[in-house]
Amino acid sequence: MVSLKSFRSPAVVPHERTPAEKSLVRRLDMFLLTFGCISQVIKYLDQSNISNAYVSGMKEDLNIHGNELNYFTTYFNIAYCIMLIPSQIILTYVRPSLWLPGLELLWGMMTGLIAMANHPKQVYALRFFLGLCESSAWPGMITLFMHWYTPTELAKRMGFYQSCQALGSMMSGALQVAIINTMEGHTSLAGWRWLFVINAIITVVWGFAGFFMIPDLPNKPNPWAIWFTESHAQMAMERLKRHNRAEPKRMSWAGVKRTFSSWVVYFIAVMYIATVLGSYGYVYFALFLKSIKNADGTRRWSVSQVNSIPIGGGAIQVVFVWIWAILSDLLTTRWTLIVTQGLIGIIPCIIMSIWTSHPTSVPISAAYASYFICYLTLGTAPLIFSWLSDLIPQDPEARSLIVGVAVAGLYAFTAWSQVLTWPASQAPHYHYGWQSALALWVLAMIMTCILRYIDVRILRPQRLAFAAAHLDGEEVDNGIDSKLSAGVKIPDAKAAEL
Repeated sequence: MVSLKSFRSPAVVPHERTPAEKSLVRRLDMFLLTFGCISQVIKYLDQSNISNAYVSGMKEDLNIHGNELNYFTTYFNIAYCIMLIPSQIILTYVRPSLWLPGLELLWGMMTGLIAMANHPKQVYALRFFLGLCESSAWPGMITLFMHWYTPTELAKRMGFYQSCQALGSMMSGALQVAIINTMEGHTSLAGWRWLFVINAIITVVWGFAGFFMIPDLPNKPNPWAIWFTESHAQMAMERLKRHNRAEPKRMSWAGVKRTFSSWVVYFIAVMYIATVLGSYGYVYFALFLKSIKNADGTRRWSVSQVNSIPIGGGAIQVVFVWIWAILSDLLTTRWTLIVTQGLIGIIPCIIMSIWTSHPTSVPISAAYASYFICYLTLGTAPLIFSWLSDLIPQDPEARSLIVGVAVAGLYAFTAWSQVLTWPASQAPHYHYGWQSALALWVLAMIMTCILRYIDVRILRPQRLAFAAAHLDGEEVDNGIDSKLSAGVKIPDAKAAEL
């Protein structure tokens, strides 16, 4: 029997990639990652343009009052939440190269129809259907990355993918500025309406490319992906085996029960939600800029500046998401970088909590800088889901569902909480937003440290036992496999048998 002490964690096993394997990774980056990244830019354009349109004429044209801007997001989030987990399950039965691009075509059409809206209720309906179609894009691609990339490759790719949200936000602001300056009133169409028209065209065109660029799954490759060969499929399966990762399979009822009976799904979901909402203040940067007025009552920043200044924050986000992700793979650590972002994140929360309660005691420049600091902390998601892939490599069903539950939980929570904590009518002095963000960051850091402790004391020994069993050519029965993925401690006697 091989001693467990002779094995390192599967996440850090050294391996020299062959030229053929490097070629496979390059092809995955060129097609799978490129499609995902550009699709994410487009998705975020379509998702976030409602805020840019609101501050650029939509509010006045549609006679929007009070918190109706919040309700646009609420209807989107409700639909997103409803469809997300079913979509993750459907993704195991329908080819990803058909499901994901097909939904992209549909949400592109919905985006275009917003340009024709004449009443807020029409926007509510379209945003609801937009949420249904967009729900599978982000978690679906994250799940595919887990199937194709190894532990030392994964966080970087997830980081690049995540950073495309910022690129989409930056492009949205830049597009709105360009449209306001060049196309306002062209063919009697308002500039904010042109924004949705242009987004719709881009989305539909790129959606068609996905039918050929997504390779599907290592054990069921896409027959339309002419760039992917049989030798690539064999190598992809070898990579899964080398890192003790089970091959993808259709979602089963046993897998669903196993996942939801485990503490991991709930722990990861709460930790993910806490990190995202802890940094949520940056979303309202444009409203902050629009609300601040000079002593004479005039706006401090023009409409163009309101749209363009957050682009600088987006650039910071892109750079730091890459930095966190690259450091994570390079140093083979996830938890330390999550805690570091949390420590940075509490700084703007404290400053803005004081500014909200005592505006005259804190200079406006400090409040302005706080929004930019928030962008430094938007790199937790790639680290959390890369860590998830490391925690339960032997259970792809659980990984897929946990991603879905975490993201669905986030949207379910924001569907009502953002109306209470970040109401547009309170901008820029939110009564509870920054204080709640501070509490969430503290919670996220505590949970990260707890998960690290559980991983070292319980989950890592189980993964080593699982790896040893496979290297010895032994079979692990379903009961033990279920316990491993659920994080249940195996008795010493049984572990010795493994």
